[in-house]
Amino acid sequence: MTSLAKFAWGTLVLNVFVILAGAVVRATGSGAGCGSSWPDCDGQLLPDASNRAQVIEYFHRSVSGLALIAVVVLAMWVFRTSPKGAPMRRAAVWSLVTIIGEALIGAAIVLAEWVADDASAARAVSVPLHLVNTLLLLGALTMTAWLANGGAVPRRSSDPKLARQVGFGLVGMVVLAATGAVAALADTLFPVDSLREGLVADFSGTAELLTRLRIVHPVIAILVGAYVARVAFRHSLDAEGPMQRYGLGVVGIVLAQVFAGMTNVVLLTPLWMQVIHLLLADLLWIALILFGVSALTDSKQSEAFAQ
Repeated sequence: MTSLAKFAWGTLVLNVFVILAGAVVRATGSGAGCGSSWPDCDGQLLPDASNRAQVIEYFHRSVSGLALIAVVVLAMWVFRTSPKGAPMRRAAVWSLVTIIGEALIGAAIVLAEWVADDASAARAVSVPLHLVNTLLLLGALTMTAWLANGGAVPRRSSDPKLARQVGFGLVGMVVLAATGAVAALADTLFPVDSLREGLVADFSGTAELLTRLRIVHPVIAILVGAYVARVAFRHSLDAEGPMQRYGLGVVGIVLAQVFAGMTNVVLLTPLWMQVIHLLLADLLWIALILFGVSALTDSKQSEAFAQ
């Protein structure tokens, strides 16, 4: 693996870590820890060590800054080492565009004070929008790393039917992520004391709208999870190499995610379980993309990548 490929995969891992740190910020209500100032923390360069909310929020801002720098460096590196018009350049540009979008959306959320206990419609829209942009960022970084590592450029014409199926799966996962963000926000703003209370609230006409929308997420999760697992499993049976590994990986992550989702509900969404649930969602997104690109590339090039 070249130095560029290692750096690209490392940048992808760093951004997944940033996403999980952001979940900790939301779940602990630390989004207002640094006030409405950005990028400084409540008018200071360093947070108050005795203020947990400030420390958590400042840490997230710090690693987000590192991730932005890493993507900028990655894009510059790609442009220096690849020819004009190379697909890897396009992937790197999309990585740069989406991480700038991450920074702008994050800044808007902080400056508008759509954090902590804010239950406005604007926050209910900005949170899923933020997560969808995050998935696009991970997708662009995954493609950049794949190509930097010698992976072949996927061709839709190599298997149009499978290309459509993977495309439907990715769109479904975007919708799933958006509903998951709404459900997580509802759990943060309107926590319940028991599983029974939560189930009653989901179907109560007097409950908060965000709470009543929570039920949409598990329904979509079952449909999308079953679909992508079926597609990946069917096409992995007769495959070999990267395609088989990523396909079986998709199936395994879907099963783990179903268990994690059920555990999350039963335990009333503890912080550690929310982080695991989100981590599995990110890994499933990345695995599905890698399954798709490995399935839609020339077999000889895929084998070269595997070696």
